[in-house]
Amino acid sequence: MPPHVQMGTHHSHSSHGSHSSHSSIPQSYPPRPDQNQNVKNGNHFANHGPPPPMVTQAAANKHHEQRLTHEQFRAALQMVVSCKDPRENLEQFVKIGEGSTGTVCIARDRNTGRQVAVKKMDLRKQQRRELLFNEVVIMRDYHHPNIVEMFDSYLVDDELWVVMEFLEGGALTDIVTHSRMDEEQIATVCKQCLKALSYLHSQGVIHRDIKSDSILLAPDGRVKLSDFGFCAQVSQELPKRKSLVGTPYWMSPEVISRLPYGPEVDIWSLGIMVIEMVDGEPPFFNEPPLQAMRRIRELPPPKLKNSHKISPRLQTFLDRMLVRDPTQRATAQELLSHPFLRQAGPPALLVPLMRGVKHSNY
Repeated sequence: MPPHVQMGTHHSHSSHGSHSSHSSIPQSYPPRPDQNQNVKNGNHFANHGPPPPMVTQAAANKHHEQRLTHEQFRAALQMVVSCKDPRENLEQFVKIGEGSTGTVCIARDRNTGRQVAVKKMDLRKQQRRELLFNEVVIMRDYHHPNIVEMFDSYLVDDELWVVMEFLEGGALTDIVTHSRMDEEQIATVCKQCLKALSYLHSQGVIHRDIKSDSILLAPDGRVKLSDFGFCAQVSQELPKRKSLVGTPYWMSPEVISRLPYGPEVDIWSLGIMVIEMVDGEPPFFNEPPLQAMRRIRELPPPKLKNSHKISPRLQTFLDRMLVRDPTQRATAQELLSHPFLRQAGPPALLVPLMRGVKHSNY
């Protein structure tokens, strides 16, 4: 499994990190390589092993400071989560995924009888553990029909547990990898995603990791945005961000170039996700991540491999998103009134796509 920051960020599985055997699935596209790794602040895909043991007094002092820092961090996190023990209420845990930050399980809520998803993240295994606050606070404070609902969050020993609705339809990744989507279906997905993004951007929230893995589907075809671990908040006082955050193939040129950026980065990433829905994978996906990032930074916006198969309306829609100059990129609100989205139908249009996929995930 490649090192990545969120659960389920490589392209043979869902946004909740479960693996699947593709051998039994009739495929329109070959299986994707597991190259879809997240990047944070230039810490490029490094697997850091434990440091060699040292016996100096300075090292012992440093270890003591780190232990205190961990306790302080844990105490801060405790202030934003529930003080209850979720194990009193949840049972029948089944692990469905694993990532570098922890695991995802499904479980049964004894009180309601419903199945829930439980994301378990080890505080000690985070490259940037302050991002764990995003997992709790963004989902707790921002509610929308097209955003995955969080029921509660807890600290269990040294793990953060986030309990969310369980979306049986799986990730959009399964669909783009194994099915051909028509333009009505693409428009239906885009419209629901843009509603979520328009809402988040109006609240000053940038998602920063939009891609098919971050889009989950309910069995009735409703589309929901998930994976809020990389979110950033912007405001009038701090209108731009500069962190190198996201997944390489979906990153906008300004993020890769470490230029100040705003919500426009999500629109570029959504454009790349449209390419996924048409071509089955993002541009440069057969290249190593750093080489792909160089190409995104230096070349004109990527083109569809299957551009001859799409309508002019879809092409103009894509051209409004994949604009190198972020000031010229359409906003989520502007895109919601684009003529292409008139083709969007009810969520039920997406149900046949899910029937054709053996879910590796939920």
